[in-house]
Amino acid sequence: MEDVLANYYSLVNKVDDLCRQIETEFSDQLACHSGCSSCCRHITLAWVEAMALATALQKLPPNEVEAIRLRAQYAKPNGPCPLLVDDRCAMYDYRPIICRTHGLPILREEAGKGLIDYCPSNFQGVETLPGNAVIDLDRLNTLLDSINRVFINEFFASKPEQERLTIAEALLLEIDTTGDTT
Repeated sequence: MEDVLANYYSLVNKVDDLCRQIETEFSDQLACHSGCSSCCRHITLAWVEAMALATALQKLPPNEVEAIRLRAQYAKPNGPCPLLVDDRCAMYDYRPIICRTHGLPILREEAGKGLIDYCPSNFQGVETLPGNAVIDLDRLNTLLDSINRVFINEFFASKPEQERLTIAEALLLEIDTTGDTT
Protein backbone atom coordinates (compact mmCIF):
# COMPACT_ATOMS: atom_id res chain seq x y z
CA MET A 1 0.00 0.00 0.00
CA GLU A 2 2.78 2.43 0.90
CA ASP A 3 4.20 2.40 -2.65
CA VAL A 4 0.90 3.50 -4.26
CA LEU A 5 0.71 6.31 -1.69
CA ALA A 6 4.26 7.57 -2.38
CA ASN A 7 3.11 10.52 -4.53
CA TYR A 8 0.70 11.59 -1.81
CA TYR A 9 3.37 11.36 0.90
CA SER A 10 5.69 13.45 -1.27
CA LEU A 11 3.02 16.16 -1.57
CA VAL A 12 2.40 16.03 2.20
CA ASN A 13 6.12 16.61 2.82
CA LYS A 14 6.12 19.63 0.49
CA VAL A 15 2.99 21.05 2.14
CA ASP A 16 4.54 20.52 5.58
CA ASP A 17 7.70 22.36 4.48
CA LEU A 18 5.65 25.28 3.17
CA CYS A 19 3.48 25.43 6.31
CA ARG A 20 6.54 25.26 8.57
CA GLN A 21 8.11 28.13 6.63
CA ILE A 22 4.98 30.27 7.02
CA GLU A 23 4.60 29.33 10.70
CA THR A 24 8.24 30.19 11.41
CA GLU A 25 8.32 33.47 9.53
CA PHE A 26 4.96 34.70 10.81
CA SER A 27 4.83 33.07 14.25
CA ASP A 28 3.99 36.39 15.90
CA GLN A 29 0.87 36.65 13.70
CA LEU A 30 -0.49 33.13 14.29
CA ALA A 31 -2.87 32.32 17.13
CA CYS A 32 -3.27 28.65 16.15
CA HIS A 33 -1.91 26.34 18.85
CA SER A 34 -2.19 22.82 20.20
CA GLY A 35 -5.60 22.41 21.78
CA CYS A 36 -7.33 24.89 19.47
CA SER A 37 -9.85 22.83 17.52
CA SER A 38 -12.27 25.44 16.20
CA CYS A 39 -11.49 24.49 12.58
CA CYS A 40 -11.52 20.72 13.16
CA ARG A 41 -14.72 19.70 11.41
CA HIS A 42 -15.88 16.43 9.91
CA ILE A 43 -14.75 16.98 6.30
CA THR A 44 -14.52 14.88 3.16
CA LEU A 45 -11.34 13.51 1.64
CA ALA A 46 -10.08 12.38 -1.73
CA TRP A 47 -9.59 8.62 -1.98
CA VAL A 48 -5.81 8.87 -1.74
CA GLU A 49 -6.10 10.80 1.53
CA ALA A 50 -8.75 8.43 2.86
CA MET A 51 -6.56 5.42 2.12
CA ALA A 52 -3.49 7.09 3.63
CA LEU A 53 -5.48 7.78 6.80
CA ALA A 54 -6.87 4.21 6.90
CA THR A 55 -3.37 2.82 6.37
CA ALA A 56 -1.96 5.00 9.16
CA LEU A 57 -4.76 3.88 11.49
CA GLN A 58 -3.53 0.29 11.17
CA LYS A 59 -0.18 1.38 12.65
CA LEU A 60 -1.76 2.41 15.96
CA PRO A 61 -2.21 0.14 18.99
CA PRO A 62 -5.43 -1.93 18.81
CA ASN A 63 -7.10 -0.10 21.73
CA GLU A 64 -6.58 3.27 19.99
CA VAL A 65 -7.89 1.88 16.70
CA GLU A 66 -11.00 0.60 18.47
CA ALA A 67 -11.65 3.95 20.20
CA ILE A 68 -11.15 5.92 16.97
CA ARG A 69 -13.43 3.61 14.98
CA LEU A 70 -16.09 3.84 17.67
CA ARG A 71 -16.04 7.65 17.45
CA ALA A 72 -16.15 7.38 13.64
CA GLN A 73 -19.29 5.24 13.80
CA TYR A 74 -21.13 7.99 15.67
CA ALA A 75 -19.66 11.01 13.86
CA LYS A 76 -22.18 13.56 12.62
CA PRO A 77 -21.83 14.86 9.02
CA ASN A 78 -21.45 18.52 10.06
CA GLY A 79 -20.07 17.84 13.51
CA PRO A 80 -16.57 17.92 14.93
CA CYS A 81 -13.91 15.70 13.42
CA PRO A 82 -14.10 12.14 14.80
CA LEU A 83 -10.33 12.28 15.39
CA LEU A 84 -10.68 14.98 18.06
CA VAL A 85 -9.87 13.84 21.58
CA ASP A 86 -9.71 16.59 24.22
CA ASP A 87 -9.39 19.21 21.44
CA ARG A 88 -6.36 17.45 19.92
CA CYS A 89 -6.06 15.28 16.83
CA ALA A 90 -5.62 11.60 17.69
CA MET A 91 -3.77 11.10 14.38
CA TYR A 92 -2.01 14.47 14.08
CA ASP A 93 1.04 13.13 12.24
CA TYR A 94 -1.23 11.54 9.64
CA ARG A 95 -3.82 14.32 9.26
CA PRO A 96 -5.08 15.23 5.77
CA ILE A 97 -3.64 18.13 3.78
CA ILE A 98 -6.52 20.51 4.51
CA CYS A 99 -5.89 20.04 8.23
CA ARG A 100 -2.22 20.91 7.71
CA THR A 101 -3.05 24.20 5.96
CA HIS A 102 -6.12 25.20 7.98
CA GLY A 103 -5.86 28.61 9.58
CA LEU A 104 -2.98 29.71 7.37
CA PRO A 105 -3.62 32.24 4.59
CA ILE A 106 -4.90 30.53 1.46
CA LEU A 107 -5.48 32.07 -1.94
CA ARG A 108 -8.60 30.81 -3.64
CA GLU A 109 -10.55 31.95 -6.63
CA GLU A 110 -14.19 32.89 -6.37
CA ALA A 111 -16.19 34.34 -9.28
CA GLY A 112 -12.95 34.97 -11.18
CA LYS A 113 -11.45 36.98 -8.34
CA GLY A 114 -8.57 35.96 -6.07
CA LEU A 115 -9.48 35.95 -2.38
CA ILE A 116 -7.24 35.36 0.61
CA ASP A 117 -8.82 33.57 3.54
CA TYR A 118 -7.39 32.57 6.94
CA CYS A 119 -8.44 31.99 10.53
CA PRO A 120 -9.84 35.26 11.91
CA SER A 121 -7.66 34.81 15.00
CA ASN A 122 -4.53 34.98 12.82
CA PHE A 123 -2.96 38.08 11.24
CA GLN A 124 -5.12 40.46 13.27
CA GLY A 125 -4.64 44.08 12.31
CA VAL A 126 -2.67 43.17 9.18
CA GLU A 127 -3.83 45.04 6.07
CA THR A 128 -1.90 43.06 3.45
CA LEU A 129 -0.02 39.78 3.40
CA PRO A 130 3.22 39.11 1.53
CA GLY A 131 3.06 36.41 -1.15
CA ASN A 132 5.30 34.04 0.83
CA ALA A 133 2.66 33.93 3.59
CA VAL A 134 -0.06 32.62 1.27
CA ILE A 135 -0.80 29.08 0.05
CA ASP A 136 -2.27 28.83 -3.46
CA LEU A 137 -5.24 26.56 -2.76
CA ASP A 138 -6.20 26.07 -6.41
CA ARG A 139 -2.69 24.90 -7.25
CA LEU A 140 -2.59 22.61 -4.21
CA ASN A 141 -5.99 21.14 -5.07
CA THR A 142 -4.90 20.57 -8.68
CA LEU A 143 -1.83 18.65 -7.46
CA LEU A 144 -3.90 16.63 -4.99
CA ASP A 145 -6.50 15.86 -7.66
CA SER A 146 -3.80 14.64 -10.06
CA ILE A 147 -2.24 12.44 -7.38
CA ASN A 148 -5.69 11.13 -6.48
CA ARG A 149 -6.44 10.19 -10.12
CA VAL A 150 -3.12 8.33 -10.42
CA PHE A 151 -3.86 6.55 -7.12
CA ILE A 152 -7.35 5.50 -8.25
CA ASN A 153 -5.98 4.16 -11.54
CA GLU A 154 -3.27 2.17 -9.74
CA PHE A 155 -5.32 0.90 -6.81
CA PHE A 156 -8.83 0.22 -8.08
CA ALA A 157 -9.94 -2.10 -10.89
CA SER A 158 -12.65 0.45 -11.78
CA LYS A 159 -13.44 3.96 -10.65
CA PRO A 160 -15.11 3.98 -7.19
CA GLU A 161 -18.74 5.13 -7.05
CA GLN A 162 -17.99 7.72 -4.37
CA GLU A 163 -15.61 10.52 -5.35
CA ARG A 164 -14.95 11.56 -1.75
CA LEU A 165 -15.26 9.99 1.67
CA THR A 166 -15.83 11.54 5.06
CA ILE A 167 -13.08 11.17 7.62
CA ALA A 168 -15.34 8.71 9.46
CA GLU A 169 -15.79 6.61 6.31
CA ALA A 170 -12.02 6.60 5.81
CA LEU A 171 -11.46 5.45 9.40
CA LEU A 172 -13.94 2.62 8.94
CA LEU A 173 -12.35 1.29 5.75
CA GLU A 174 -11.02 -2.23 5.96
CA ILE A 175 -7.94 -2.39 3.78
CA ASP A 176 -7.05 -5.60 2.02
CA THR A 177 -3.46 -5.69 0.79
CA THR A 178 -4.69 -7.14 -2.53
CA GLY A 179 -6.22 -3.76 -3.33
CA ASP A 180 -9.88 -4.25 -2.43
CA THR A 181 -11.64 -2.13 0.17
CA THR A 182 -14.82 -2.76 2.08
